[in-house]
Amino acid sequence: MFWIIGGEYIFKGLDRAVNNSITNEISAQLDHAEWLGFTFYDIIMPLFMYLVGVSMVYSFRKRLSVDPSKANLWKHILIRIFWLWVLGMMLQGKLLTYDINEIKLYSNTLQAIAAGYIISALFILNLSIIKQIIATVGLMLVYWAVMVFAPIPGLGSGHFAPEVNFALYIDKLLLGKFQDGTTYTWIVSSLNFGATTMLGVFTGYLLQSDNKPLTKLYYLIIAGVALVVSGQVWGLVLPSIKHIWTSSFVLFSGGVCVLLLAFFYLLIDVLNFKKWSLFFIIIGSNAIAAYVSASLFNFTLVSVIFVGGLEKYVGAWYWFILATSGVAVLFLILRYMYKNKIFVKI
Repeated sequence: MFWIIGGEYIFKGLDRAVNNSITNEISAQLDHAEWLGFTFYDIIMPLFMYLVGVSMVYSFRKRLSVDPSKANLWKHILIRIFWLWVLGMMLQGKLLTYDINEIKLYSNTLQAIAAGYIISALFILNLSIIKQIIATVGLMLVYWAVMVFAPIPGLGSGHFAPEVNFALYIDKLLLGKFQDGTTYTWIVSSLNFGATTMLGVFTGYLLQSDNKPLTKLYYLIIAGVALVVSGQVWGLVLPSIKHIWTSSFVLFSGGVCVLLLAFFYLLIDVLNFKKWSLFFIIIGSNAIAAYVSASLFNFTLVSVIFVGGLEKYVGAWYWFILATSGVAVLFLILRYMYKNKIFVKI
């Protein structure tokens, strides 16, 4: 969440000020890969979806322990999906233009989360864990089969170019003028949004198990490494591409997510080293509010009021100071909400 609310601009501002090989590489990692390949910034969206999957295990268990009615749980699920979809359209779907010719129906991370959420809910509430694993593998295999073998009229099958691939063809066919006009795909990719979210669900099951913390840590590390290696191997025949959320990308990015969680699980749950984490807890406690606010409002413009006059004194450091101040403004709002137990949930 730190990167989504402006952390990337802090480091890019640092690069403008220092401008050496180290800051250049850090700055480069804070942009998405153009097509093939993987950067640090590419992990944010899958990590978001993965953590939603982890939280679903805890949330569903808690809700069903209070009210065993699946009908009521489904009501909550559908309401949440509705608001995720609407917020996604507000942020990147141009809903707030109030112009039917501008609106894009499916174009945002929150909507991808909604897709992964409902697929995972269907699996969790209707299948045994073994069948959930089989179904998740099935999602990735169906995606692979469709992308490799389903033909695009006049072009054939098996294309993985930015402007020519079956997932993009389906988006343009079904969304028409409501397609977002980018090389990102959504409808066919929803299969693998579900798979990414389910990797989080399986992690949630492990964390809720009766295994000792060190045993859980070992399993997390083994699973993370296995997923990364599997993703790399599958990537030899099915390119790992975030824009179209290929199955090899699901495995590789999922493995990175598991290893990141393992690292923080080691620090917080195994070593009990927690004091450093309050900053991130404050942001994460209102993750949706932070993401939506950072997307809708330019907090850097607010920070200009306080630090704009420094530009003539600090030279190349101005953009670093400006970005840091913008993040600080939003963080103070989130801190106030945290201190007063104001949590925005959908």
